[in-house]
Amino acid sequence: MTIDRRALLGGAAAVPLLAGLPFNGARAQANNTIKIGVLTDMSGTYRDGCGPGSVTCVRQAVQDSGVAARGINVEVVQGDHQNKPDLASTIARQWIDRDGVNVIIDVATSSCALAVHGVVKEKNSIMLNSTGATADLTGSACNPNTIHWTYDTWMLANSTGGAMVKAGGDTWFFITADYAFGHALERDTTGLIGKQGGRVLGSVKHPFPGTTDFSSFLLQAQQSRAKVVGLANAGVDTINCVKQAAEFGLTRRQKLAVLLMIASDVHSLGLQTAQGLSLSETYYWDLNDRTRRLANKVKGDMGGAMPTMWQAGCYSAALHYLKAVADMGVAQAKAGGAETVVRMKAMPTDDDAFGAGSIRQDGRKLHPSYLFEVKTPAESKGPWDYYKLVRTVPVEEAFRPIADGGCPLVRT
Repeated sequence: MTIDRRALLGGAAAVPLLAGLPFNGARAQANNTIKIGVLTDMSGTYRDGCGPGSVTCVRQAVQDSGVAARGINVEVVQGDHQNKPDLASTIARQWIDRDGVNVIIDVATSSCALAVHGVVKEKNSIMLNSTGATADLTGSACNPNTIHWTYDTWMLANSTGGAMVKAGGDTWFFITADYAFGHALERDTTGLIGKQGGRVLGSVKHPFPGTTDFSSFLLQAQQSRAKVVGLANAGVDTINCVKQAAEFGLTRRQKLAVLLMIASDVHSLGLQTAQGLSLSETYYWDLNDRTRRLANKVKGDMGGAMPTMWQAGCYSAALHYLKAVADMGVAQAKAGGAETVVRMKAMPTDDDAFGAGSIRQDGRKLHPSYLFEVKTPAESKGPWDYYKLVRTVPVEEAFRPIADGGCPLVRT
């Protein structure tokens, strides 16, 4: 089967071209076809961390799944939600209602993830969220049609925020992106700071997306005299914040807590600016033999870039979904999203991104997380050699305890 390439250039769906196939053959092929929609940021602040690289990693998962040898066809389509929740939900509805998309993967930006989260529940479809961060997806807003795969705001607060407090950073000021992700990250980190005896002295919200000048926000952070300035933002916003904080001389008297930074952000900043920063991820390409194996498979199609945590999560989620499809059969997997999610939760996970893991009743995918420190230029051995491992956070500590999330799916 070939795909209409016009639909792959940021369009909402791909259209199978069945011309030339006998009618019965075309129908049989369509009946045995799974459609995966990668809904992501192709043009905005998170493009480098997910975007085209997420599509590449999903395609690699399809290849590695081996489902083709079992007669299962897989189409991968892509959509750019432009970090707009209304557009994200519109694309999701069109994919499900008109185009027969069976699972939606990635969904950058927490506000977009929450919007699609509602659509898949309504339509009994599936969202495998890799890039949206809000822990509410497995908390008060959890539903039976979503799995939160890669990381979340509670994990970031617990790992990076917790390490900063333990190191003496007991007073904080937040510079926060003014949307669902930033609010959730500030909330979760504030809760952890309070539990460890620290205090939040203040916070300021910056517009999302589109802020380029952080000078007034950084000035307020300086005037607070907090020991730690927490950046509850991501992508280009974080990159600009870190650069301007260095220009302001903020880091001479205060510590920066970069609560969400990924390898592509460090690549954009350069080691001269990023050196010494602490950050948490659940995947790093040079962590072990398996993570390196995944990186080497996809980097050629990514222009030599190494996959980020978000992109690796898309690979892992797609691979596990296709294992469940092969286990259930295409017809049963397509019949109901919630039923397929139940099967995915019952199956142990194992892949080159995260190793062995599992999926909890509340939809939280479980695997270790890692606290890293960014290397100095002298310590780096070459391109993308950016991190020193400080601590491995084991599975039982990495994510919020299931009893604390308030998920209505959890049976006590």
